[in-house]
Amino acid sequence: MKNSIKNKKVILAVCGGIAAYKSIEILRLLRKAGAEVRVILTQNAQRFVGALTFEALSAQPVFKDLFQEHNEASFRHIDWAREADGVIVAPATANMIGKLANGIADDPLSTFMLAVSSPVLICPSMNSHMYVSRAVQRNLDTLRSDGYVVMEPVSGQLACGTSGPGRLPEPEEIFDRFLCCLSPKDLAGKKILVTAGPTIEPIDPVRFISNPSSGKMGFAVARAAEHRGAEVTLISGPTHLTDPMNVKMIRVRTAKEMADSVFQQMENAEVIIKSAAVSDYGPKENKAHKIKKGQNEPVLRLKQNIDILKALGRKKKHQILVGFAAETRDLKRNATQKLAEKNLDIIVGNIVGSSDSGFESETNTVTLFFKDGTVESLPTMDKLEVAHILLDRILTRTLSAESAPKRIKN
Repeated sequence: MKNSIKNKKVILAVCGGIAAYKSIEILRLLRKAGAEVRVILTQNAQRFVGALTFEALSAQPVFKDLFQEHNEASFRHIDWAREADGVIVAPATANMIGKLANGIADDPLSTFMLAVSSPVLICPSMNSHMYVSRAVQRNLDTLRSDGYVVMEPVSGQLACGTSGPGRLPEPEEIFDRFLCCLSPKDLAGKKILVTAGPTIEPIDPVRFISNPSSGKMGFAVARAAEHRGAEVTLISGPTHLTDPMNVKMIRVRTAKEMADSVFQQMENAEVIIKSAAVSDYGPKENKAHKIKKGQNEPVLRLKQNIDILKALGRKKKHQILVGFAAETRDLKRNATQKLAEKNLDIIVGNIVGSSDSGFESETNTVTLFFKDGTVESLPTMDKLEVAHILLDRILTRTLSAESAPKRIKN
């Protein structure tokens, strides 16, 4: 899959700063995602972290001396640059930023960087006064104009005792921005609306009706779309997930709140991907005070909530509408029925209940059902990979041709 980092050759460059310890976790995340990682350490970086740690975790020799005794040492900076699919410099010190901005090549990293042509993510980390200095900001502007992606540091308490911008972002955030760097921007300019998570329907102030949806699939779709350049709005029910970067986030609780938000946002969306597990039913009465336990068993009377997906199918004009079907049996019959009844272009179906597919899992096993009758079954894979394949199909089957809106008939 073109959006996967699996088997990609990634160079992780580490400069000498107190944040160098975070680079170990960046390496772990890259390896976990299936990347082949090579590490370059500056001389100063080795004062903070040892080469042996990176060699053990990467299963590759570390490049730390331009003239080290090695058969390929003299040309390693050229070979690694030619083979690299992407580069992360984290932490990037003021010294290295200055070298890169001015074309200085006097060590393994700066020499390598002059030869590399793949995407590069620069992650500055330094004292806040150094970071905001004219020299550093001028050098960062030069790097941006040269095509490097610069990730802004975080503000907060620094190791030197000052407070302000200069902290290296968390490894998960750096990993996410690197995935964004490697992703094609084939959705640039597209506005995509995604829903995720469960909704909750209060019974009283301490009880509610809900479902086990974690929101992971919808958040993965929003993340993947943002990586590919889309302007993304994510409407989510209650989850414990961190907001995706550069995504407009709207948090809701009930089915009504989600419906109101979706209908308000839908007019601006070219693609609507509704993965939220909205409660089909809610209590007829929401008690103002906690229901006390008594001798008689209480009777809970339910009312049907609005079918947001069906309403979207009636309301849509030229939008692409994608739904999800989580089933326990008869997946094809139930999914295709839902596809037709709700005027969808694609429905993503899966059988819930197994440990590798469904609400709480990190992976999913789905089948894509298309409006024209085509069916595509996907193997079990990470939810972000599922999201990218779904976006691929939306592009190739709907958004790729200029005449796409004319082919959508309601």
